[in-house]
Amino acid sequence: MPVTSTIDPAFSVGLVNPWLFGTFVEHLGRCVYTGIYEPTHPSADEDGFRGDVAALVRELGATVVRYPGGNFVSNYRWEDGVGPRASRPRVFDLAWRSIETNQVGTDDFLAWCTRVGLEPMLAVNLGNRGLAEAVDYLEYVNGAPGTRYADQRVGNGHVKPWGVRLWCLGNEMDGPWQIGHKTPVEYARLAQEVAHAYKTFDPDLQLVACGSSNPAMPTFGDWERIVLEHCFDDVDLISAHVYYEPIGGDDVSFLAVSAHMDRYIRDVVSTADHVAAKRHSQKRINISFDEWNVWFAARHAEKEVEQTAEVTEAPALIQDVYTALDAVVVGSLLITLLRHTDRVGVACQAQLVNAIAPILTVPGGAAWRQTIFHPFALTAKYARGTVLMLGGDHGQVDTPAHGAVEQVWAVATHDAQSGELAIFAANRSLADPASWTVRLGAFGELRLVEHLVVGDEDHSAVNSEDFPDRVVPKAGVSALAGDQLSVTLPPASWHCIRLASR
Repeated sequence: MPVTSTIDPAFSVGLVNPWLFGTFVEHLGRCVYTGIYEPTHPSADEDGFRGDVAALVRELGATVVRYPGGNFVSNYRWEDGVGPRASRPRVFDLAWRSIETNQVGTDDFLAWCTRVGLEPMLAVNLGNRGLAEAVDYLEYVNGAPGTRYADQRVGNGHVKPWGVRLWCLGNEMDGPWQIGHKTPVEYARLAQEVAHAYKTFDPDLQLVACGSSNPAMPTFGDWERIVLEHCFDDVDLISAHVYYEPIGGDDVSFLAVSAHMDRYIRDVVSTADHVAAKRHSQKRINISFDEWNVWFAARHAEKEVEQTAEVTEAPALIQDVYTALDAVVVGSLLITLLRHTDRVGVACQAQLVNAIAPILTVPGGAAWRQTIFHPFALTAKYARGTVLMLGGDHGQVDTPAHGAVEQVWAVATHDAQSGELAIFAANRSLADPASWTVRLGAFGELRLVEHLVVGDEDHSAVNSEDFPDRVVPKAGVSALAGDQLSVTLPPASWHCIRLASR
């Protein structure tokens, strides 16, 4: 199908927000233990963290990392994870029914973030703990020496405050599965108290209030409104979480789930702006999309597994293996986040290693890139400058779940200083290719630098320990003639196209 677009600097959304390329490390399954941390691994550094994984994390290009949960945080005592490792307690984790050894805790993780170049985003336990413990934790992490908990950190070998700027006030507090889950009023009152105390400590902190656990929850919408009516003055963002999988084998709709994410973002923004309007306020609450990914929850029936599995250390939970089709979906979700760079303040793909993750490891052995690693790494590397929307006719795909959606889902970024233009596009048709013409006359004389495509004729193709490069970015088919770019988009494919001024 022929489709045509125009890209022009006048079609701007806002500057590329580097915090859109966040990730998530939770004490879940093998994400931490034998994921990022494995003292006996041949590549381990002096603090026990895997060097091979660290190298892949740097290559991934993530900017922000949320920690330590997730569901885990609602039963977490931060005190258990600091101080000498030999004296840290082994505890029962209620979230994932496993043994937590506490060999990785706050100081260990924040030091690792410094080494790999990640901005930490810490979550506080507002499930079975409250205001006093949250303030103690903030003092431990960010307090200057000379007060009780700051001096405890100094005694543990970290004189300088960590200076963490991003804080999540709990996690998914409307979820019945959450330890200490609450009504919206109960949560909002507690979150407002904690947010007020945190802003008193440091008014420059960026605070995230819990939104509803996902848009299918019966609490969705009302939860966001009630929470923000209480917390509006003291928080900066409200969280959004969503995971996607093909339901009933409907790959046509699965390939188009970015249309759902697009509507979800608009709904949360509308709710936040409604609260602002009622308060006659010019303040804008943005979204912390701090959990998103493809997750085959129905396929694994994880809840049943959690209740029957033996309680062990670092059980192998939700280790989804991703296909070429999943990579296209992830790429299209990244396009959606970029298209909302003006209202999504943070976004974190969940998670980083082993548990629904772009990186897989073998204990004591190899680490490799899953298919979904590649669109994330390319977008994080090349999205620079200003985000631009594309005008034109982008074709149509009819889906059972989302109705009619654009076949070509795309966004561009333009760095005026360097003259670089990057186009990110997904063909959301499972069966039909697209012949795409992109008009670029507003940018003067350009040259085509590179065209990479992620996808495969075998939509079920995966990367594995034995074949880690089965699905990798490959050269795409495109040509630049004058101010028109001609691109061939195979079915179910994701593309990164780079151009530059001559």
